Amino acid sequence: MRFFGLRVYEARLWAPSGFEPANYARQPFALELIYDRKLEGEAIAERSVAEMRRVGSFSEPQARQWLLMMKKAFPDVAAQDRLLGLTDGAGDVSFFHNGRETARIQDAEYARLFFGIWLSDQTSEPGLRAALLGKG
Repeated sequence: MRFFGLRVYEARLWAPSGFEPANYARQPFALELIYDRKLEGEAIAERSVAEMRRVGSFSEPQARQWLLMMKKAFPDVAAQDRLLGLTDGAGDVSFFHNGRETARIQDAEYARLFFGIWLSDQTSEPGLRAALLGKG
């Protein structure tokens, strides 16, 4: 993913064979981001909420709850740090920073919207989505 021409992170999708992009929210997979630069975790969380709004609508109380959880899940990162999101396809999501679990949430709507940042048709980065799905 690039921002103003600078690479921010490399994304990798780990999914079983037969993964169906149209039904990403109902399947188990992992999404890993390997950062190229230093970023504040709070900024990552806030941007995530904004990008989730592209995927679907949700209430302000949900936004506040999810933002608080993501601020815990996403610490400040530096070059080569890894953030991994793991979902079971039924709404259980776990986050890891460099292999250490940072947060967990059981919320199918959150899982659909959060992973939709990269995997939904409404993504702001269709080229990245295509590459993750092996179509680019």
